[in-house]
Amino acid sequence: MKKDFILPDIGEGIVECEIVEWLVAEGDSIKEDQPVCDVMTDKALVQIPAVHDGVVTKLYYAKGDIAKVHAPLFEMQVDGAADAKADVAEPAPTAPVAASVTGSASEDFILPDIGEGIVECEIVDWLVSEGDDIVEDQPVCDVMTDKALVQIPAKYSGKVTKLYYTKGDIAKVHSPLFAMSHAGTAAVAAPVAPANAPAASCAVKAAAQQVVAGTVASNGKALASPAVRRLARELNIDLAKVPGSGEKGRVYKEDVRAFAEGKTTVAVPTPQSAKAAAPAVASGGSRVEPIKGIKAAMARQMVESVSTIPHFTYCEEIDLTELIALRLSLKDQYAKQGIKLTMMPFFIKALSMAIKQFPIMNSQVNSDCTALTYFDDHNVGIAVDSKVGLLVPNIKGCQHKSIIQIAEDLTRLTEQAREGRVSPADLKGGTISISNIGALGGTVATPIINKPEVAIVALGKVQALPRFNAQGEVEARQLMQISWSGDHRVIDGGTIARFTNLWKQYLEQPATMLLAMQ
Repeated sequence: MKKDFILPDIGEGIVECEIVEWLVAEGDSIKEDQPVCDVMTDKALVQIPAVHDGVVTKLYYAKGDIAKVHAPLFEMQVDGAADAKADVAEPAPTAPVAASVTGSASEDFILPDIGEGIVECEIVDWLVSEGDDIVEDQPVCDVMTDKALVQIPAKYSGKVTKLYYTKGDIAKVHSPLFAMSHAGTAAVAAPVAPANAPAASCAVKAAAQQVVAGTVASNGKALASPAVRRLARELNIDLAKVPGSGEKGRVYKEDVRAFAEGKTTVAVPTPQSAKAAAPAVASGGSRVEPIKGIKAAMARQMVESVSTIPHFTYCEEIDLTELIALRLSLKDQYAKQGIKLTMMPFFIKALSMAIKQFPIMNSQVNSDCTALTYFDDHNVGIAVDSKVGLLVPNIKGCQHKSIIQIAEDLTRLTEQAREGRVSPADLKGGTISISNIGALGGTVATPIINKPEVAIVALGKVQALPRFNAQGEVEARQLMQISWSGDHRVIDGGTIARFTNLWKQYLEQPATMLLAMQ
């Protein structure tokens, strides 16, 4: 039987995305959870996995097309028993479950895919108890993956009849998370998916992607699911003005409709909310979280770097008083042109100029340390603390670029990296790196070299500190501590000290840097 794969919600408020790349072609056999395509939203590059085994029969979009959420993405011929199913919204039945005493059928909620490659998650907290009445889109539990704390919402209104896990347990994707009876359904036997159910429905997967709606509204933003936000947009209502009747002021569809009719809902304290208000008691337990994705790649890279490269650190103090004054005098002028002129472009350009006299700082050594490769291009990497982990995109060919061109590239790369959208080309080919620990308040560090590079520098925060001037008078100066780590197989202390002195001269006397620029 052929089925359409419906593109689920892939982020709060996101209604469409661009097809970046198809990872399969028509006629290809695919497996459950196999990546099918990469799509680009306005926030991130997301990979869409298959929910069944089968054969791709039709791709509804071409590369570069805009796909709509909740619309068919591709068509496939489903293998095995799934061929006989006419309704994709329900998991495969096994044994019937008796109807509840309230006259409502009990059904298992299957934990859907909650992220690329994630097969299990930890139950951090249950937000409901057995016997509680719940409504559609109400948060049911908090779960922790290796990337984020996410909230699982209810699909229907009804009553919770059973919780299959306790707090701290590890729940498996595609297995029952909890059982509930539907409000107003007939008292009939309901099919239940086995614990090793092979796949969830597209509708369930769509519900799982709504976990981003569980973020706490610490910035005044309303707590609501994407479905509620869509309803508010359809009714042209500012969701921030809608009084929420849920826990912590969460807004439900009923609240939006009542607000549209000129009515307001009043939050009624529930036993569950009362329990949530009680102070937490430390259990003294622990939890195990798998390391995956970018964090795992970074871990492997750092271990290999410190295991194979003999690091040494060199620290210095740089007086940035004159450079800060220069930058402030130019900031507003370039801001009118849409250029964000920070201190970093000056650091990068001065670094590139110093490399011309010390090319060994822009080299790479082979694995057995028998040859050294010098690079003509100065591709300066900038470490960015992104939401998916540490990324180091690099600005290509800094020796040929002006400070303004570097500023434009820097703005683009840091914004993309923080959103998790930096391209692979921008992550490759770096020759030397800068880490700005001062942005987080640090002063001195011992940075780990981004192998196979031979040097990295950490910039500390700028501090106003007293120093003696040429007349022996004490005055406030804008000072920064910088920390170099070098590969001691090819760089010695004297080399990095002389290199740093030249870099420091350009920064402390920006007029000499401007005159030396070609």
